[in-house]
Amino acid sequence: MEQYDVIILGGGAAGLSAGLYTTRAMLSTLVLESVGYGGQVLVTDIIENYPGFPEGVKGPALSILMEEQTRKFGAVMKFEEVISIEQIGEPIKLVNTSEAIYQARTIIIATGGSHRKLQVPGEEEFAGKGVSYCAVCDGNFFRNQKVIVIGGGDAALDEGTYLTGLVEQVTIIHRRDELRASKILQQRAFANPKIDFMWSHVVEEFEGNGILESVKLRNLKTSELFSIPTAGAFIYIGFDSNSAFLNGQVPVDEFGHIYANGQMETSLPGIYACGDIRVASDKQLGGAVGDGITAALASYRYLTELDT
Repeated sequence: MEQYDVIILGGGAAGLSAGLYTTRAMLSTLVLESVGYGGQVLVTDIIENYPGFPEGVKGPALSILMEEQTRKFGAVMKFEEVISIEQIGEPIKLVNTSEAIYQARTIIIATGGSHRKLQVPGEEEFAGKGVSYCAVCDGNFFRNQKVIVIGGGDAALDEGTYLTGLVEQVTIIHRRDELRASKILQQRAFANPKIDFMWSHVVEEFEGNGILESVKLRNLKTSELFSIPTAGAFIYIGFDSNSAFLNGQVPVDEFGHIYANGQMETSLPGIYACGDIRVASDKQLGGAVGDGITAALASYRYLTELDT
């Protein structure tokens, strides 16, 4: 059985940043990833708000750089799906994957999650070309243009309100005739002159030629189909955390996000959570990198105390 000081679950921005710091601290490190190194960064066309890249950087290119840098300092990186983890003693922990069982003294959980998709024609085609899941990331591309926001929860209203500081008009499209968001967010949205609402409508298709130009909607009450022009579409219908493998061993909220303190410590000694998987994450690249670094340093301090 392979043994490591640190096993990092997830090879996104948080996981790779953690791996960079643990290996530089001379801790033997294994990074386990099941899809692709970079996580959400990998599927982001261009990133304009990450420090050090004033002209922006392509998400796939940045993912490659982060992966190479983490490998450079000695991290072992494997494509394997994590099935479960278990603590068999202090500080021994086991990580069960689709391929093997590994032993670790600390675990950093950075499995992130993914935005729920509408699964309609054009959504994949225009992802990064008008279709977005992050207003803070992409809103600047649509300055002084008209955009739509799809959803009726807190994220939809919060991000929609944010967009009003950048764009000409925001139309929020919701499948119901009332919102699910908190009352204070609803009040702010209703009072904002740059926000309109289309109730009881759903998106049937994203349309365009190379970039998004319009969305086809269906009125759920009349079944009428029609298209409206838009420069951008921001989708907020939920976020699925990749935490099912925990099987209740680490406390999570109702959405599967892991509770962790400012040092990324969970309630279990030697187990940390960072990035999009933790409660209260802003789901921003810079934040994920900072979380990963914090978790790595906390892991280092924990192991140093054990060994003294």
